[in-house]
Amino acid sequence: MKAHEASENVSEVHERGAKRVALLIATLAALLAIIEVAGGNAEQDAQKSNVDAANLWSFYQAKTIRQTVLRADADRLELDLPAMAPERQEAARKLVAQWRADIARYESEPGPTGGEGRRELVTRAKAAEALRDLSLAKDDMFDFASAAMQLAIVLASASVVVGIGWLAFLGAGVGAVGAVFAILGFVAPTLLHF
Repeated sequence: MKAHEASENVSEVHERGAKRVALLIATLAALLAIIEVAGGNAEQDAQKSNVDAANLWSFYQAKTIRQTVLRADADRLELDLPAMAPERQEAARKLVAQWRADIARYESEPGPTGGEGRRELVTRAKAAEALRDLSLAKDDMFDFASAAMQLAIVLASASVVVGIGWLAFLGAGVGAVGAVFAILGFVAPTLLHF
């Protein structure tokens, strides 16, 4: 009778351990799902910010080209002024003045959307690049967290299959490391550099 009770006791302990490991695996899988979504969002944010920065730098280049062409045309027209008939000189001076005003506007044109002058475009492009870099750092942290969670699930699953309890503890430890990376991804993605 005692052997039968001991056998039931061992079976009950094994069953409780298996349930705990199953709960650990379920928790790790749920965290993995959250981390994967956050990582996907960070990757999308990085791509959007990269496109925004590229567009702003292209706009900056277009403004620079326009500014350069107008400056060259204004300089050329000013050089031609003495050779012009007096009645055309006044119209040419007005045109040069308008071009110089446009050149100044291309350099700095503050506005409600952040401005579209060269100075404002540089500021906006650098802000988009900073946001891109932050999103990439988040994505890196979430990638590390995801890898750790996947490894933790494999270790915990293996502990059930082969019956080695310390693998479940190792899986929980690796899962905790993954959770730390996930937290860093949310609150301090630039804290660690790899």
